[in-house]
Amino acid sequence: MRRVLVPADIDPAGPALGGHLHLVQGRTMGTTWSVRFVGPADADLAARSRGIQAVLDAVVAEMSTWEAGSDLSRFNRAPAGHWQTLPPDCFEVLSCGLDVARRSGGACDPTAGRLVDLWGFGPEGRHDQPGFQPPTEADVRAAREASGWTRLEIGAASRRVRQPGGLSLDFSGIAKGFGVDQVARHLLRLGVRDHLVEVGGELRGAGVKPDGSPWWVDLEVPPVFAASLEATRVALHGLSVATSGDYRRHYERDGVRHAHTIDPRDGRPVRHGVVSVTVLHRDCLWADAWSTALTVLGADAGLPLADTEGLAAHWIERGADGQPVERWSRAFEDLMT
Repeated sequence: MRRVLVPADIDPAGPALGGHLHLVQGRTMGTTWSVRFVGPADADLAARSRGIQAVLDAVVAEMSTWEAGSDLSRFNRAPAGHWQTLPPDCFEVLSCGLDVARRSGGACDPTAGRLVDLWGFGPEGRHDQPGFQPPTEADVRAAREASGWTRLEIGAASRRVRQPGGLSLDFSGIAKGFGVDQVARHLLRLGVRDHLVEVGGELRGAGVKPDGSPWWVDLEVPPVFAASLEATRVALHGLSVATSGDYRRHYERDGVRHAHTIDPRDGRPVRHGVVSVTVLHRDCLWADAWSTALTVLGADAGLPLADTEGLAAHWIERGADGQPVERWSRAFEDLMT
């Protein structure tokens, strides 16, 4: 069995006449990217691939905490009181993260970099390196005191951000989604109307395939529940999809499972039974940010917020008997056919 999701707004434009389906792919942000697009039979795939890679490399150069020279890394190293002007793209991602932080009560916080590092998911002191130990209560308390989106001072008109001292920005929960959006914008500037962009499992689709069908995508299902859950197929036609899951990156210490999604409000990995959250949105940046926030909140607190915000969101939780429990927002249900 399979449930099917279809967007309410359908572009009346038909498929490009004589178009051929092409695939290019590469690596970025520690993962892979792929782009399927409709173009002429003799499309220069090497040039197309280089252009897409350049777009993604630009995102990394500005926003990666793994690159010492990135704008984010330079801000994180800056002394207290330092004002830094961020590039437009970097400021756009920060603004999205801060907006979702405000609307979610801090469940998604782009200033939680010290907590991410502390739990072993940053570029240094990783959980898979020799000698790593989970942080102590005192470590968590100190990192929380140094973090917090309300500590940032922003000059929106000038794109300036003030380092309050010891604060570390981290866009790992939203940069992939922004990269997807940037590639889609790049393709549209080139006149490539029909495309499906994917970076590390986050996707955005526009237009249709040569046969007039949409970009059908099966929503990600946690491997542990793959055999017991009904598949969900969505037409990515003017839509993006992002999934946050505790099965993607995690480790165990002394019998305790630590997922990579950190709750900035208590400084600890989430442990409330949410296995994954998928969000559908026009922009992949926002889908990425909201999937993180709704994972942290859990379905009990997240569902009312998703309904208030008009978000199409789907939770998979681990029930008391170990079996999957699905819950979804009204906007998600409205997409079902």
